[in-house]
Amino acid sequence: MVCALGAAVCFGTATVLQAVAARAAAGGEGGSGGDAALLLRALRQWRYLAGLALDGLGFLLQIVALRSLPIYAVGAALASSLAVTAVAAARLLRVRLSGTEWAAVGVVCAGLAMLGLASGAEGHEDGTAALRWAMLAAALAVLALGAVAGRLPERGRALLLGLGAGFGFGVVEVTVRLVDSVSPAKLFANPAAYALVLGGGAAFLLLTSALQRGSVTTATAGMVLGETLGPAAVGVVWLGDRTRDGLAWLAVLGFAVAVAGALALARFGEAPAEGTTAAETPEAPVGGSR
Repeated sequence: MVCALGAAVCFGTATVLQAVAARAAAGGEGGSGGDAALLLRALRQWRYLAGLALDGLGFLLQIVALRSLPIYAVGAALASSLAVTAVAAARLLRVRLSGTEWAAVGVVCAGLAMLGLASGAEGHEDGTAALRWAMLAAALAVLALGAVAGRLPERGRALLLGLGAGFGFGVVEVTVRLVDSVSPAKLFANPAAYALVLGGGAAFLLLTSALQRGSVTTATAGMVLGETLGPAAVGVVWLGDRTRDGLAWLAVLGFAVAVAGALALARFGEAPAEGTTAAETPEAPVGGSR
């Protein structure tokens, strides 16, 4: 659980550091230009580079966590990165959190504490060949979903793109458990390896599109649901994830509480503008979260 929480801290902090760097790049001399020019200026900011490094460290910690914990526990912990972003934004960007949002941070922490008490070890099922191929099909479906969602009206588009991104990240969570060997011969013959790369790439693509073309809050809420519910079910049904004896009820409650708290903090899917409150949430993306 330490690695899962460490990944959440890395992802949540990276979002704010990248937001600070992106604003500095946009507001500095030579602030005009397209997205590519803005990215190049941001890459000269130490905070942006630090954020990228934290994203990389967070991904490594996520892999370690997924190899030792049930998927449902890791998924809920990763969703809690929104609470980290909220607290970091309050400190570094002087964002004013409402009382409800501070309560949501506490709810996330309480849910994770319950999960930590109730979670057992990761399941010992290796997953069938059919599941590996199903994950590859799911990754391809995420790309198809993005193509369909791009034609929808704004709110429906943001929700569906966010869900698609969540499904893509969920494919990554499951396939990490299905890649049982990194030897070239076995890796190239394993459909789960292709699903991992394709699902992760599709998720980033859809999430970026969702945040650029719709509501940040709606897109992030969809992503949280997509990356927690489905993978958790796959882990329990097909990979043997279980809880400690007699504590299944506490795990279910903790999972639900943590995800609900994350949904309440969905506006922090991208760090909000300086000094904003819950009633003044901006909808333009300023940084990255994964």
